[in-house]
Amino acid sequence: LIDGGQGQMTAVRQILADLGVEDRVVAIGIAKGPDRDAGRERFFVKGRESFMLPVRDPVLYFVQRLRDEVHRFAIGSHRARRKKEMVKSPLDEIAGIGPGRKRALLLAFGTAKAVSRAAVEDLVKVDGISEHVAKLVYNHFHES
Repeated sequence: LIDGGQGQMTAVRQILADLGVEDRVVAIGIAKGPDRDAGRERFFVKGRESFMLPVRDPVLYFVQRLRDEVHRFAIGSHRARRKKEMVKSPLDEIAGIGPGRKRALLLAFGTAKAVSRAAVEDLVKVDGISEHVAKLVYNHFHES
């Protein structure tokens, strides 16, 4: 079930053909009408003219719910991925710095930028940061 009209269906058919499975997979496109109103969806199936189902058809209702659930899942996944990207830190790139040490460094210094400016002597004062790890952190930010 493809959320889209003729353009998306053409792309999907090409991909199925490239994979050699176009005869084994039935693809059906569903697109909202030009006014974007639910209940006015147009269906696209290979070898048929596009068609619409009656507004109160249970199949139409089921397909709308299916599409809406897919949208909800996709949007939720996108938001989670974006949130994860937003909390990325330069500290994540340092071998030996896991979530616990990262948390300890950020609690002690406030920001990754402040950690990057810290001397080895200041880094070792943080719980869980040995001299070896402090040097790894310092070198990460100061070696080119």
